[in-house]
Amino acid sequence: MASLEYSTATKSIVIAATATGADATVVYTCPANHSATIELLHIANNNDSSKKVYVQFYHVEDTTYHYILKNYALAANSAKNVLNNLHLQAGDQIVMYGQTANTIESVVSARQFFNPLR
Repeated sequence: MASLEYSTATKSIVIAATATGADATVVYTCPANHSATIELLHIANNNDSSKKVYVQFYHVEDTTYHYILKNYALAANSAKNVLNNLHLQAGDQIVMYGQTANTIESVVSARQFFNPLR
């Protein structure tokens, strides 16, 4: 069986956006000529009160934002693993926004597979 070579990417970001779609904070973009598997998407509320959080997947093929998590109340000073093993193609994105700017943090970890035909 052939082995696929990949690189990894891990990113941590504070979510500044409070609006959807193109105005949301970009957490991860699958690079050109790659496909990727999101292995971890983790969110944390660093505030002393519950805050709502929204996670979207931007599908470049149909130029549409799709909700993964919508209007989710994340308890004060808590964290949640949102998903794992979401497959993305070049240009696809994970974006997030919160009820209040700079109260939600996110960590994403991905395997990136080079594909010169993408």
